[in-house]
Amino acid sequence: MGSDANPPGTADTALESVHVLGDETRRRMYAVVRRAGRPLTRDEAAAGVGVSRKLAAFHLDKLVDAGLLRAHYEHTDGPHRVGRRPKLYEPSGVTVQFSIPERRHELLADLLMEAVLTETRSENARQAAVRVAAERGRALGAAEREATRPGRLGAERGLTICERMLERHGFEPIRETTTRVRLHNCPFQPLTAKAPDLVCAMNHAFLAGYLDGLQATALRATLAPRPGECCVRISPADA
Repeated sequence: MGSDANPPGTADTALESVHVLGDETRRRMYAVVRRAGRPLTRDEAAAGVGVSRKLAAFHLDKLVDAGLLRAHYEHTDGPHRVGRRPKLYEPSGVTVQFSIPERRHELLADLLMEAVLTETRSENARQAAVRVAAERGRALGAAEREATRPGRLGAERGLTICERMLERHGFEPIRETTTRVRLHNCPFQPLTAKAPDLVCAMNHAFLAGYLDGLQATALRATLAPRPGECCVRISPADA
């Protein structure tokens, strides 16, 4: 329901990061670099973990490939020294979160915070949250339309475009027919169970807003709660 906390393809990215950090030595090396407060050389990282420079280089480059660290060569303002400049490693700033099924609590928190900050005198907290969710969905749909320029969208093609967004946001869409999809996962569980009316209303507003921004007028989002799934279904507008 908003900008991704992780880069595109978050599930694959997070899974790769979890796999890379599964190695104990690599996990310790990642912790050493994160705690250093400055870029480290291979020699410094190796000393911090107690391994050889060659083994440290192997693990550090694996962490770079997974996007957990970034590397650059030392920049010197003084006279150029003989030999190769040392390679430095520092945290990339990426936050890794991984769960099956996917959870997006940070997105829900972002929308609720925006609602608190923008609530007007004419609305209560719930109304503000639903408004913000609709606005975010509408903006996301409009951006998708601008990027893809799909022209007039029928139900089937509109649903195909919509499915990509649903996958990215962890809803696990399942096609019931060529023009109807149900959402197998609610990415905001278990928080949804604490305030189902609020979260379901926000979900519905977000998805309806997305379809509006996408100009997918042949589709509509409706509330259709099912145990263990998202409360919204997307189906043809004339159904």
